[in-house]
Amino acid sequence: MERPTEAAKPAAVLDGVLEGEREGQREEGNNRSERDLTMEAPNRVVDVRLPGAEMNDEAESDRSLSDVDIGNEEPQASAPEENPLELAAAAAAEGDTDGVAGNRIQSNGTATPQLFWPPSHFPQPNPPPGIANGDPRMDRSLSDRGDRNEAPSLGRYIRDRGNSLSNALLKRFSSLREGSAEKDDSEFTEIRLHGLKVIVQLKQEEELKGRVSFFSRSNCRDCSAVRSFFREKGLRFVEINIDVFPGREKELVERTGSSTVPQIFLNEKLLGGLAVLNSLRNRGEFDRKVREIAGKRCPESAPSSPVYGFDDDREEERTDEMVGIVRMLRQRLPIQDRITKMKIVKNCFSGREMVEVLIQNLDCGRKKAVEIGRILVRKHFIHHVFRGNDFEDGNHLYRFLEHEPIISRCFNFRGTTNDEEPKLTAAVGRKLTKIMSAVLEAYASDDRCHVDYGRICKSEEFRRYVNLAQDLQRVDVGELSENERLAFFLNLYNAMVIHAVIRVGNPEGVVDRGTFYGDFYYIIGGYPYSLTTIKNGILRSNRRQPYSLTRPFGAGDKRLQVALQKVNPLIHFGLCNGTRSSPPVRFFSAEGIEAELRYAAREFFLGSGIEIDLVKRTVHLTRIIKWYIFDFEEQKEILKWIIDYLDASKAGLLTHLLSDGGPVSVVYKDYDWSLNT
Repeated sequence: MERPTEAAKPAAVLDGVLEGEREGQREEGNNRSERDLTMEAPNRVVDVRLPGAEMNDEAESDRSLSDVDIGNEEPQASAPEENPLELAAAAAAEGDTDGVAGNRIQSNGTATPQLFWPPSHFPQPNPPPGIANGDPRMDRSLSDRGDRNEAPSLGRYIRDRGNSLSNALLKRFSSLREGSAEKDDSEFTEIRLHGLKVIVQLKQEEELKGRVSFFSRSNCRDCSAVRSFFREKGLRFVEINIDVFPGREKELVERTGSSTVPQIFLNEKLLGGLAVLNSLRNRGEFDRKVREIAGKRCPESAPSSPVYGFDDDREEERTDEMVGIVRMLRQRLPIQDRITKMKIVKNCFSGREMVEVLIQNLDCGRKKAVEIGRILVRKHFIHHVFRGNDFEDGNHLYRFLEHEPIISRCFNFRGTTNDEEPKLTAAVGRKLTKIMSAVLEAYASDDRCHVDYGRICKSEEFRRYVNLAQDLQRVDVGELSENERLAFFLNLYNAMVIHAVIRVGNPEGVVDRGTFYGDFYYIIGGYPYSLTTIKNGILRSNRRQPYSLTRPFGAGDKRLQVALQKVNPLIHFGLCNGTRSSPPVRFFSAEGIEAELRYAAREFFLGSGIEIDLVKRTVHLTRIIKWYIFDFEEQKEILKWIIDYLDASKAGLLTHLLSDGGPVSVVYKDYDWSLNT
């Protein structure tokens, strides 16, 4: 009869405790995440014993560890959580002390253990029998659970990354040992992992104390082979081009007994030409030879490196016989601004004034004075202000070449005209071509598609080119043949583009491009020539440039006399305007100009000049052809014309498209105006 009293007592106590527990749980719920509550509940394996409720030893022994889910970190989603204190209160009210002890009867009649913490007012639970008695199964289960949940995540991250890094390093080092055939020219090897970057610096070979040098000429195939071999080896060398430094040819003959090139020197000792180099390379003795000789300090008797700014080898110049008369006229003539044809003409004089000065100072007749004036016009010391006629005794106005308004924009003019005797135009053109070819061989890629303008600007070769360009001021371009004029102006255009990029910079917009090609001038044969006038006026026989309404030269322009009689469409594959979509920069010879232009066209179409899509029946062409379509055949025949300059693969595809009778679409590519650096 006392049992209900004992059961009612804890039930009454539980009513007050439950209310406090619910309030505490609501406060803790705001600070604890659902995951924390989920993770903590399964970790607490307790056995609550209420007063008056004794645990049956047999029932305790019947409970197995399999009924207690110690390692389950995630609660079953289908089983709703119930407050263990509420369960205990309900069980106490019903007198079911076994349910309070941890067994809950489900609807199917099975008993499921319920584990919970008792309130602090109750006696604290004892350790489970498995742990208290040293049950090995419980120890192993708890140990496994601790390893799985309590191991630091940072430690696992470091351990995993360490293994990945070790494997990557081992793989990289083994590839360096085994793959010796595939060498990397870079000094550093980067190994990138997620969150880590490892840089392996390869051991550098000992630098040579001596000097490797060789004598060469421009456009020499054997010299190019030697140069390429040295670059592939990563060997620093000094090249002495006797076309750029003609004074060194005498030294070459003294050292080798011949003027043939290439000639390779290791310090002061002559190694030989390309045949000797190939022999040493094939026997594997070249590196040993270099270390043996060039590993020592270079003596003074070795060929010296070219020095920037010294023209000790400049040819002896002849002063023009008319220079004395010109200097006298500059001092005695009344040079002033005048008005003629409703225009103000600056720094001019009349023909009659010049004749009078010549008669007074040279003690000659008027006819002789007029003849001297015509010679000065022919040698481009003076010009008619409107370029209208030769020298005449009268009121026609003339001025000196250095007083031309456009002369300040001519980049081969330095204050005064070149008073030396004018050289032959063909000779000046050949020398300019040799120097610029040497510039490309030294400072451009092997395919000539990429140019190092920064190094060119600081080079001795370019300085000599700029000095030599002054010889163009008073040359007679009219003495050149048709092929000589074609080669001369093709080469001059390509050289002027390099000069313009260095002096003016890279044009970035439409307006800048117009200024770049239209306002960069050379004074050639007494007349100003821009890049636009050379291309459209001379090489294209005075045709309008794209999107222009006017021709470069007017009807009375003297420059029309040197324009080509017929347009050769292949010029568009020999002109490089300094952009990535233009053909590679190259220079031509007058003797083989036609064959060289054909080769340039084939090389351009072999690259990005044309692409053929057989599936879509579309031909993608360079936009150069669209701009200058009237220089080629009619558009319907342009594809047939191109076939002659294609390789076998592209020619076969294009022939198939044109011969099957189906429609063929022509699409012009976008033009890349970025600089070809």
